[in-house]
Parts: sequence; structure tokens; C-alpha cells
Amino acid sequence: MVEQSLWMQKVAADPGHSQWYIERFREMARTGKDLAGEARLIDAMAARGAHILDAGCGPGRVAGILAECGHDVVGVDVDPELIEAAAQDYPGPRYLVGDLAELDLPAHGISEPFDLIVSAGNVMTFVAPSTRAEILRRLRAHCADDGRTVIGFGANRDYDFDQFLRDASAAGFATDLLLSTWDLRPFTENSDFLVAVLRPAHSGS
Repeated sequence: MVEQSLWMQKVAADPGHSQWYIERFREMARTGKDLAGEARLIDAMAARGAHILDAGCGPGRVAGILAECGHDVVGVDVDPELIEAAAQDYPGPRYLVGDLAELDLPAHGISEPFDLIVSAGNVMTFVAPSTRAEILRRLRAHCADDGRTVIGFGANRDYDFDQFLRDASAAGFATDLLLSTWDLRPFTENSDFLVAVLRPAHSGS
């Protein structure tokens, strides 16, 4: 067993937390808020009908939009309540409950590596700190040799950007591009958000 994620620790302390989170995004959708920014970037990077993993998919907004674009999408999240909401609100992807530190999709009959992996919504800051490096290794293992992995999270969440990039490198990733937003603004030393576009280290130059 791996250390329990910070998200599930929060849920254990407040059993209503997951439902609050679900309703928060449902309300944003009802009021016309733009919830598709991350999915737009991933769709722009993807060939039509790409095999895409949403790692830490939550209630499904990114995975669902990508499925609507015609991609073959798998969504994984540690929280069963979020997965249930995802299947209800954003049908189309295949959703699985699981901790990313134990990610093993071939064991679920999903053996094909992914063209793109996306981890949005500060997922890397909600996992257990002791599992971050292992999660990155497992994402690398599920990424096609010519694929890319896109991870976004904010500053001041107890995961230094430089440390994340060191962990990603140790996991077998190389950095293709660093952005400060999902709408392609450049990353600078003053950025308070990071969107890292990574590729397997041995692919390309």
C-alpha cells in the first residue's frame, strides 16, 4: 500500500468534500464558465482519435471534452465519488478508480501506451508527497515513446517547480516546453503556475 493521497486525507477529514467539489464544477458549468481550457490545449496537440489518459481526472470535465472531440480517453482518479460523477456528467471515456502511484492500466486490459497524458487541476499537489516520484515513473511507463505528458499545477503548494522538473527527469522525461498557463503564455521565473509539456527522454533531440 502507498501513502494515502492528500486528497483522500482531506475527504476522510470532511466526508462532504468530494460532493462539494463536484457541485462547485457543476455550478460553474451551469453559469457558462469556461471549463475547457486544458482540454483545448491537449486536443490541439493530439492527432485525431488519439489515445489519451487523464491522470487524476476528478469529475471528468477534461476527459469528457476530449472524448467529445473524438479521442479514445481513459480517466483515472483515486476518489470513487469523483469517478461516479464523471461517468454521470461526462460519459464517453473509460473511468477507473485508482491511486496514480499504483497505476497499472495493462492490468485492466489497457495495454496500448498513450499518445498524450494530461494531469490538470493541481493533481500533483494532491497526491502524497512520498509518491510523487513514483507517479511520474508510472506516467512515463504509460506514455508512448513518441508521446507527450502535460502536467499543470500552481506554486506555493508544497511542490517546488524545480523539484518537480528534477523528479520528472529522474522518471525518464525530458522537457519540451514550459508554460505559465493553459493558454500558452510563457513560463518565467515569476510565474505562479506551471504547465510542463514533457516527452520520453530518449525520443527526439
